[in-house]
Amino acid sequence: MEEPDAARLPSRLARLLSALFYGTCSFLIVLVNKALLTTYGFPSPIVLGIGQMTTTIMILYVSKLNKIIHFPDFDKKIPGKLFPLPLLYVGNHISGLSSTSKLSLPMFTVLRKFTIPLTLLLEAIILGKQYSLSIILSVLAIVLGAFIAAGSDLTFNWEGYVFVFLNDIFTAANGVYTKQKMDPKELGKYGVLFYNACFMLIPTVIISVSTGDFQQATEFSHWKNVLFIVQFLLSCLLGFLLMYSTALCSYYNSALTTAVVGAIKHGRWFKILLFNTKQPVET
Repeated sequence: MEEPDAARLPSRLARLLSALFYGTCSFLIVLVNKALLTTYGFPSPIVLGIGQMTTTIMILYVSKLNKIIHFPDFDKKIPGKLFPLPLLYVGNHISGLSSTSKLSLPMFTVLRKFTIPLTLLLEAIILGKQYSLSIILSVLAIVLGAFIAAGSDLTFNWEGYVFVFLNDIFTAANGVYTKQKMDPKELGKYGVLFYNACFMLIPTVIISVSTGDFQQATEFSHWKNVLFIVQFLLSCLLGFLLMYSTALCSYYNSALTTAVVGAIKHGRWFKILLFNTKQPVET
């Protein structure tokens, strides 16, 4: 009678630790990105996303060369296996960074809670997953709370609202499709992360150059500021850790669980801490 419980214990521990890992990474990257995009006034969220993609490719490729991890070599079937993840991946990156820079952090965290019902809906449509009435009512309660909190926003910003709702959609779809694509017999979680970043790096660079985003980044005045450079590199590393922890959490749990962890990571004391942000750095 004890063997089934013993067999389930590692799985329960893995689910818990993966959720905690994801929540921690998700919180830290919002903190660092908020400092870069508002405190320092870094004008190029797309370039920041490019740095995170490049870091992901480098870490995973070096790890594969050193046989630390394994994922399949490239072949012509891989793009079809991944679609539409690369598009969702870059959309999630750009909309997330843009919304962080245009909204106050408390309002950003409130509106990000709409990811939860979107994830529940997409899991039902795409994965055929069914949830109990109690879970559905809990999700509706979260949405109601988000509506009430959003109604008190005195710094209404249409552009910021559009970006954060796009980010909610991309995040929900990315989570559900990631769960669907992470079959160990196919690409596995490392293959999904690596080829996602590879396929979208060049198009994102082209978008950055054509929109003038890359030029703004190169002309930024704080590149000689050591503290800024450290935070920029930290954001790139956290970008990789966030993508990895998201895949890990989705692998051991449901996409809905991942969405809920992403929404609750900003507890009230986190919001109080982050709301007391420093004034913009003098240039």
